[in-house]
Amino acid sequence: MKSHEIDYKIFGDDIQLVEIELDSNETVIAEAGAMSYMEEGITFETKMGDGSEPEKGMFSKLVSAGSRMITGESLFLTHFTHKGSGKSRVGFAAPYPGTIMPIDLSKSGGSLIVQKDGFLCAALGTKVSIAFNKKLGAALFGGEGFILQKLQGDGKAFVHAGGTVIEKVLVNQTLRVDTGCVVAFEEGIDFSVEKAGGLKSMIFGGEGIFLATLRGTGKVWLQSMPIRKLVKAIAPRGDNRRKGASSILGDFLEG
Repeated sequence: MKSHEIDYKIFGDDIQLVEIELDSNETVIAEAGAMSYMEEGITFETKMGDGSEPEKGMFSKLVSAGSRMITGESLFLTHFTHKGSGKSRVGFAAPYPGTIMPIDLSKSGGSLIVQKDGFLCAALGTKVSIAFNKKLGAALFGGEGFILQKLQGDGKAFVHAGGTVIEKVLVNQTLRVDTGCVVAFEEGIDFSVEKAGGLKSMIFGGEGIFLATLRGTGKVWLQSMPIRKLVKAIAPRGDNRRKGASSILGDFLEG
């Protein structure tokens, strides 16, 4: 299914909102609860599935929706359609401080892998599914990297990231980052989780025990403030605990 063509504007700096402009009979899909406002003529309907394959039967839709529950997302997506004439707009807000990334899937090979809670909204025709990382290290130790979302289509999709976003272009290169800082990457990138270093560095370094390793050719998007770091930073605790919080000893002291 060819994606609907939508226009948009992004408002704000640290806590952003994306406003989608719809022509008559155009539709945008979004995570449940993401909508902030909608103008006259727009109606919404909560559906099981993304609507990218309208010919699919109920069983296929149940399987697809059930897979989304594994990522911790809602079983349903909300479809916003402009039923009137002319143009009308609907706004979607990011769930926590950060950046909304507009991505043209047709320029990313028609497919993008994103963190499990990164999807915000997209043009109708975009397929939203899950992508399991099959590598043992990612499965056992990766946390954020084990279950990922896959966006497929030829239209615009909007992904939310925490803090500031940095885009890296890898050309047969390797990049090692904190496992929670990976927002999205193209399918030409190989993702795995590996040990951060020697035993002393793992215990006292404060960088965590494992790092995400991205190899290959393609684009990678990183975030400066994953939600788990934000929660840890604002959680009430003493100064001594704060200094060790990101290391294995910090977690032990907090217990």
